[in-house]
Amino acid sequence: MNLPNKLSILRVCCIPVIVGLLYGSAPWCRWTALAVFCLASFTDYLDGYLARKHHLITDFGKFIDPVADKLLVLSTMIMLIHRGLLPAWLVVLIISRELSVDGLRMIAVTKGKVIAAGMAGKIKTVSQMILIIFLLAFDLPAFTHWVSAVLAVWVAVITLYSGVEYFRKNLDVIRIRQS
Repeated sequence: MNLPNKLSILRVCCIPVIVGLLYGSAPWCRWTALAVFCLASFTDYLDGYLARKHHLITDFGKFIDPVADKLLVLSTMIMLIHRGLLPAWLVVLIISRELSVDGLRMIAVTKGKVIAAGMAGKIKTVSQMILIIFLLAFDLPAFTHWVSAVLAVWVAVITLYSGVEYFRKNLDVIRIRQS
């Protein structure tokens, strides 16, 4: 197993640590969860960089990297709902987008097509990570401060946009052919 894949697995291993810490009420729990989340988020950048630079792209890496990202972001966001920092509707929107795009990708695979991550999808993931970092760092519920409101609205917009973009660019995958 190469280093980029090990970094993706490390990201998955960080999830139960973050979740456990966010159940705690002591300030050190939130700060430690923030540090672990930042480390895990950095591995997302690092594994992609190393895989491309050293030609270490594998089928397993193509699978585990986006799964690790989604598990990290969604698990942490669910815990932010638990802590009263994020509205459930925003997380439902994000989960709906993720399941829809994953469904599109599964249909594409059955037709021999691979749908690569687009730039809007990458911006979406980074934006979601930035929102999480902000909310954890300042312990402010989304929409209670103008910065958190702007970040939360941006995340909602880029999440919707990137989902629509995946479907728009891949209509041929879901187009029903009549005989």
